[in-house]
Amino acid sequence: MSATTLQGKRIAFLAADGVEEVEYVQPRAGVEKAGATAELVSVKPGSIQSFNHLDHSKTYDVDVAAADADAGSYDALVLPGGVANPDFLRTDADAVRFVRAFFDAGKPVGVICHGPWTLIEADVVRGRRITSWPSLRTDLVNAGARWVDEECVTDNGLVSSRRPDDLPAFCAKIVEEFAEGRH
Repeated sequence: MSATTLQGKRIAFLAADGVEEVEYVQPRAGVEKAGATAELVSVKPGSIQSFNHLDHSKTYDVDVAAADADAGSYDALVLPGGVANPDFLRTDADAVRFVRAFFDAGKPVGVICHGPWTLIEADVVRGRRITSWPSLRTDLVNAGARWVDEECVTDNGLVSSRRPDDLPAFCAKIVEEFAEGRH
């Protein structure tokens, strides 16, 4: 992978309190290493509290609140997991609007673990092949998705993975899909 694969691209990371730290940090490092600029978008300004499973970890400064974020300013979106994080996001109308805008524009999106809860709320999984943390299977199927238990799944620009163990494959695939651009 070239160090400049994503040169000039802006990648939004949408996350809130409760984000699984490794699912935010590793994909962000991957896109930055490939030359992209990454920005943290959240439900409110300030900072978010990450978790390492159920334990508090580091905090991260928010670059822009979802209410002020314009999906048109970004080339791709990443939705990290964690249990509380997507629950906060899916109840925030601005965060849901932000997510839906990426799909409306055909821009690539990466999502891991519990992150698809926000996709369900944005009504963008119907007819798509996707994976997630196993407990989201029923939610995704009920929302019209075709759920599979695979390390990394790509469906027309949507990259999904199940858990932190899948991060090497997930990070490589999002860089590839983000480099391809709109689908």
